[in-house]
Amino acid sequence: MRIFMAGATGVIGRRATQLLIAGGHQVVGLTRKPSPLLEILGAEVSIGDVYDRAALTEAVRAAQPDVVMHQLTDLRDGSRAANARIREVGTANLVEAALEAGVRRVIAQSICWVYEPGSAPAAEHVPLDLESSSGRLATVSAVATLEAKVKKAPEWVVLRYGMLYGPDTWYTADGLMAQLAHRGELPATADVTSFLHIDDAATAAVAALEWPTGAVNVCDDEPATGYDWTPAFCKAVGAPSPSTSDAPRTPWARGADNRYARKELDWKPRWSSWRDGFAN
Repeated sequence: MRIFMAGATGVIGRRATQLLIAGGHQVVGLTRKPSPLLEILGAEVSIGDVYDRAALTEAVRAAQPDVVMHQLTDLRDGSRAANARIREVGTANLVEAALEAGVRRVIAQSICWVYEPGSAPAAEHVPLDLESSSGRLATVSAVATLEAKVKKAPEWVVLRYGMLYGPDTWYTADGLMAQLAHRGELPATADVTSFLHIDDAATAAVAALEWPTGAVNVCDDEPATGYDWTPAFCKAVGAPSPSTSDAPRTPWARGADNRYARKELDWKPRWSSWRDGFAN
């Protein structure tokens, strides 16, 4: 296939690009400036800005892709507002460009910690938490907008990724969360998180070329409370043991259920548990 990859130089995008090319696909990577990395990987480079709708539309049309893949984020400065903007405005522009170019399939990354409160890990049918408040509501609303835009395509897959860890993420030896851990600012809590190794995120993106339309929880097999994962993470990055909070679990911090991906789509993460992933 021929894939137009928005976010091709990002943490997931460049890994997915490498896998796609190794699998015999052609990748046109959207980037705001020339990218020797993409050229080394064997991708074509399309210079453009996802916020320039007219130019983006022309770039997608010129690429003539079979699939548009959305791996865009804006997390460099830890700004939730910037990431929300790219989910809302960037996604709208990208999907409209795809539709105007006659592209049938759109694949986009989302997240799996936006479900409404509950007592067990959430499956894909659980509604998004649009009754939440404060900063969380802004995140959930941006995700809901992203997913609604993607659903305009004739065929679509929304990848609801778990919390990413591994090289180039916040959860790595020199990442933001490790810095917090070293300062004693990462307490162990009752909240439940579903993790995903960055390499497994890339394999799921490639597999989604063949998946049926729908949303998919893409995470490892072991949702875990902070009481479990935080000490293991601190040990892995050489930080002191964390303090422990006795506050009750935040109702929406419930983790995600990946059985649909494993049982129906036959996708299995290489790192089935954060325990092994952190240790490595």
